[in-house]
Amino acid sequence: GAVGVAMWGLAQAWFDLKYIPQGPNPASTFVNRNFAAEFMGCTVAFSGYLLLSTKRKAVLAFLSFTAAFNIVYVLMCGTRSALVGTAASFIIFSIVAIVYRKQLVYTTWDSGKRILVIGLFLSTLLGLGLIKIGNPSMAGEDRGTFALERGFNRAKQIKVGDGSLGVRFVMWKATQRIIEQRPLSGVGPGTWEAALPLYQEEGSQLETDYYVHNELLQLLAEYGVIGWVFLIWLFAYLTVAAWRTLRNRTSEGMNEGPLRVTALCSLLALMIVSNIGFPWRLAATGAMFAVTLGILAASDARLGYRGFFSTTRIVWQPVYSQIGAVFMMLCLALAAFITQQAAECEDKIVRSVKMALTISQSGDFNNPKWDKTKVEMLKLIKEGTDINPHYRKITPMVADELAKWGDWKNAVWVWESVVSSRPYVVALMSNIARGYAQMGQNEKALAFLERCKKIQPKAAGVRSLEVILLSRMGKEPQAYEAVKTYYKQPETMDYDMLNAGYVLAIRKSDFQFAIDLMLLRNKNAPGNEVDAWLKIATVYTNFIKDEPKAVDAFKQVMKFTKPEAREATLKQIPAYYHPKL
Repeated sequence: GAVGVAMWGLAQAWFDLKYIPQGPNPASTFVNRNFAAEFMGCTVAFSGYLLLSTKRKAVLAFLSFTAAFNIVYVLMCGTRSALVGTAASFIIFSIVAIVYRKQLVYTTWDSGKRILVIGLFLSTLLGLGLIKIGNPSMAGEDRGTFALERGFNRAKQIKVGDGSLGVRFVMWKATQRIIEQRPLSGVGPGTWEAALPLYQEEGSQLETDYYVHNELLQLLAEYGVIGWVFLIWLFAYLTVAAWRTLRNRTSEGMNEGPLRVTALCSLLALMIVSNIGFPWRLAATGAMFAVTLGILAASDARLGYRGFFSTTRIVWQPVYSQIGAVFMMLCLALAAFITQQAAECEDKIVRSVKMALTISQSGDFNNPKWDKTKVEMLKLIKEGTDINPHYRKITPMVADELAKWGDWKNAVWVWESVVSSRPYVVALMSNIARGYAQMGQNEKALAFLERCKKIQPKAAGVRSLEVILLSRMGKEPQAYEAVKTYYKQPETMDYDMLNAGYVLAIRKSDFQFAIDLMLLRNKNAPGNEVDAWLKIATVYTNFIKDEPKAVDAFKQVMKFTKPEAREATLKQIPAYYHPKL
């Protein structure tokens, strides 16, 4: 399995293999290269055990090559948790292998076999590790041009102040709040993602990510006291298993030692990577857990260990096996059905997203030539969400594009399909409220605004939405006062609120405040300076009647104007001012 993952992933890195659509390459079959590398880190001890337990020369050559081949893939990914897990597993297994040298056949290798194993391992690691990548997207990441360079560069970046870790710290803090506030019950199995917005920092309106990147915290947050019991039992059992492994010096214990150490090293790597990323809910993770714990349990049974932290003999009858076989067949049938549904759902949703992005990127999304594509896109997203309405990460992308085209009706129902299972995501609910406001359904818009205010009353998007809705409902004095109040905390004012505030200030003849709002917009939401300075210049020209300041503002307009847009911008400036610029 590990060799297959490495072959596929390195083909992506060296030859730009594109068969599976996925995130950053080389993700192999995992879609996410971090998951793939973290899985590989859990297999290193098994590679070592197989290699040191073999005498046949041809098998030794194959195992030595593939062990190095797998490590090249881990280096190519550059996933730091995987690098740490791989290194820890490799070092501990190497040390313990010396203790069990009599049980592992590597001590009987002749010099030819030793040279073969070491030479082939190092030559593979160096030879393949120095091959330049041929994947354009990876070449543009500034991580290195070959596996060894990428691995070492990423290893040097392992530090507490790392930006990626900073994002994880935000999620971990929110999860810690869940554990503190729900220590006994937790929020419920599988509901961390849905419940997280209730425990985010004040003013947050977007989820940082869709899982914790720390499985121990997620387990405690979701299961409460049951999670604590499970983790205490798990670590107690693994501690006892490690102690028994090192302590048992009988012939049976020594014979079992290498395989037990292999399982424990794999579990150690799994614990390392799952505390920084690798989720336990992946099928590969569950399989790895089952294999390693099964190895230890079977070894306990062979060694005669009994009790709470070992094995228990149960009375078994043939009918139990028959019932179990039928049950497994039903499970396999259900798994096949779920897999088919998942594949069909993802295919439809992803195809819909691609169509939406293609239409938006054309820059001419209202052209009738796209009508047929839009009908097909809506059909696919409807069929996909009928199968699984809870696909939070991808489904809203279609709604976002629909909103850009002004198709608020369809955008709203897509967002609402996600909110049905993510009822506390402020960003989604504020989008729905804007959609209803655009369609003139103010009561529904206000209902979603109130839901947002209950969760994150100080979020910039929520405050902006309040101002916009008040304006649309004819309550301009209240909207204007809200803008004046929120201006006391300027960092919480977003692009939309500043635009709405500018219009309100002009209508109230508060021209200096209108100028201040545009200056703040340049600071809070840079990138649209030309528009902001045109608005400021308009105030000086039409209302304040201050020609020198108007000239200065128009000069700022031209300063931020790109050369190719110069003529178009000049058309927006009164000809009277052209000689003065």
